[in-house]
Amino acid sequence: MIRTFLLFVLLVGAVAVAFALAGEPGRASVEWLGWRADTTAAAGVCAILVLAFFAVTLWRLGLWLAEAPRRAARRKAEARRRQGADALTRGFLAAAAADGSEARRLAQVASDLVEETPALVRLLAAQAAEIAGDRPAAKAAYNAMLGFPEMRLAAHRGLMQTALAQGDRADALAHAKAAYAEAKTGRWAWRALIEDRLENGDWPAALELVQSALTRKIVSPISAERARTALLAASAAGLETDPDPRRRSEAEGFALQSAKLNPGFAPGVVLAARILAASGKTGRAALLIEQAWKLAPHPALALAWRDLNGGETPKARAARFEALAQLNPEHRESRLLRAERALLLHEPAEAAAFAAPLAEAQPSARVCGLMARIAFAAGQADEARAWMARGAAAPAEADWSDLDPQGRAFAYTPTDWARLVSAFSETGELIHPRLERRERMLSELPELPPAYEPATPLLAPEDYLALDAGDAGLFDDGGPDLEPLPPEPPRPRPPAKPAPRRRLASSPRTAK
Repeated sequence: MIRTFLLFVLLVGAVAVAFALAGEPGRASVEWLGWRADTTAAAGVCAILVLAFFAVTLWRLGLWLAEAPRRAARRKAEARRRQGADALTRGFLAAAAADGSEARRLAQVASDLVEETPALVRLLAAQAAEIAGDRPAAKAAYNAMLGFPEMRLAAHRGLMQTALAQGDRADALAHAKAAYAEAKTGRWAWRALIEDRLENGDWPAALELVQSALTRKIVSPISAERARTALLAASAAGLETDPDPRRRSEAEGFALQSAKLNPGFAPGVVLAARILAASGKTGRAALLIEQAWKLAPHPALALAWRDLNGGETPKARAARFEALAQLNPEHRESRLLRAERALLLHEPAEAAAFAAPLAEAQPSARVCGLMARIAFAAGQADEARAWMARGAAAPAEADWSDLDPQGRAFAYTPTDWARLVSAFSETGELIHPRLERRERMLSELPELPPAYEPATPLLAPEDYLALDAGDAGLFDDGGPDLEPLPPEPPRPRPPAKPAPRRRLASSPRTAK
């Protein structure tokens, strides 16, 4: 209104100035109902403009009065919308705070006020009933939401959660399937389905779900690749001991695919190498282990490498150990492997040089056991027993726990494989279920005599190497006899003394 008035004043001023500048005032005459008015042209134009302005003003005033009821209705509706939006906001906040009764009250208020967004009102009502513990009401609200296409996905998720709360896994799975079929990005539905497949050990169905999730971009390519790697290894483990040759052939294919997808995934590589070696394909198995050792050395890989040839001499085995260690010489496992190689060659001093840096800080039970065997091979029985005592209280190595007491690597149950698939796909790290459950694993400490006689000469290295394979080392699988050492000159016996009293190695010495 103000803008219109200002425009009118400017227009009148412009006309007056135009006539004044022209120097010709002109004449204007108006006759109406017997009246006559004579004036200048400029005054006539100004009069017409004034009359027009008042006419427009009266017209706008009339329209404003006519629209007054409608404006009042709009203000009332706007107030209801604001109140409804406020009720919805506070209702969802109450639901997030797990205040079921307040959420239900606000949901009822919102249903009376909100008309434009009924989907939000229904969702709030369903969530409020669910939080309040009224599962029948929540289920009814979610079922009502199934009739609206835009609300169907949320309804399936709510019904799935309600079914899980009631212990009805079949109904929950049915809603997850329906949601996954309807929505391309339903990650929660995919997660529910993949967990069900893993729990049931249905590895082929899990592989299909992983591939479909990758196609829909639900999971990242790296996570999908890790999941496929672990699932293929689990499939191979389940078929490895099957009596049917065709099933064992499938196991070989699964294991090779796992090793190809991730050459550093120790379970897949060990399974593939074990199956290939059983089929006489030791060359291919050795190539897989070498590739894995370059990427991520693991003790199970070293044992699989050892088992590729069970009829070789200690010198030949030591040479193969050295060749494997040289593929990743700075890694901890390579240093341990080279220490084992030195023990096979009757070189305890060299073995100690490789193992000693690993025993400086807080050695594990495995390192303590290795140091005990090295000390015993060097004729240091007291040192060996000290390392044994230290190893009894030392922590176990997680990777070493993947070996059961029979030395079989990754002898996992289907539940363990399911956990491995989930953990490895998300983090890229192995789990260690045997360590978590504190189950028996391959012994990390050798079996040494519990007592000895101080006056008795310590065992010479060749005498120690003649012990059984369990004492000689975990990497010696009891193959052919060790190569004989060169003869040593006879040792002079000490003069005869009274026989000392026998005592246990663990008994304290008397201070002098």
